[in-house]
Amino acid sequence: MFVLSASAQDLRFPPVEQASPEGLLAVGGDLRPERLLEAYRHGIFPWYNDDQPILWWSPDPRAVLFPEKLHVSRSLQRTIRRGLFTVTLDTCFREVITQCAGLRPQYPEGRTWITPAMIKAYTKLHELGYAHSVETWADDQLVGGLYGVALCGAFFAESMFTLADDASKVALVLLVHQLRTWKFHIIDCQQSSPHVMRFGAEEIPRRRFLEHLHTALAAPDRRGRWQFDIPRLQRPFLTKEDL
Repeated sequence: MFVLSASAQDLRFPPVEQASPEGLLAVGGDLRPERLLEAYRHGIFPWYNDDQPILWWSPDPRAVLFPEKLHVSRSLQRTIRRGLFTVTLDTCFREVITQCAGLRPQYPEGRTWITPAMIKAYTKLHELGYAHSVETWADDQLVGGLYGVALCGAFFAESMFTLADDASKVALVLLVHQLRTWKFHIIDCQQSSPHVMRFGAEEIPRRRFLEHLHTALAAPDRRGRWQFDIPRLQRPFLTKEDL
């Protein structure tokens, strides 16, 4: 197992081809912005529990969603067109990531992998303009959302939460439409799940993922606070033509 240096000057990761069959690549290091960004640039992400050291992963295959391949079910289309929700970008990042870290019955003792240290680290990335949140509102109440990290033309989706039916799904759909307009190349979903597959995500070999990531990192950067810049997306719903 490769142990990362704790030195602020040494941000190196081993080649991702050295990852275990499960995708575990390295252990240790820290969650400073420089190391996190270096990890994402090489297709690596942290995932661990409070009682573990920092674990770094690069699974093979990789689950990805190409923005132009987004699939929206008819029922979700109807929900969006009904205008039940308003969706915003980067208005309350810390609240979104904290909600994503809330107790989940499917995890041991209700815990998730979003530890207090992770919340602090990704909030710092948000302050630096790299991490972004999408918020879904109903009657001025936050009812769903998601967050992730953006580098050039790649968006690395991290987690989502919902307190109302379809709230996080609506956030995802509008985000993907905006990313497609900004000509983002790829959305990294990390590992496959029935949820992301329903939206058109697919599994590809890690080698191909890294090729797509290399292409995406050559695109212009969109660092800073995000806002929907399409008139359609500034409304609380998409029209049938948008979907």
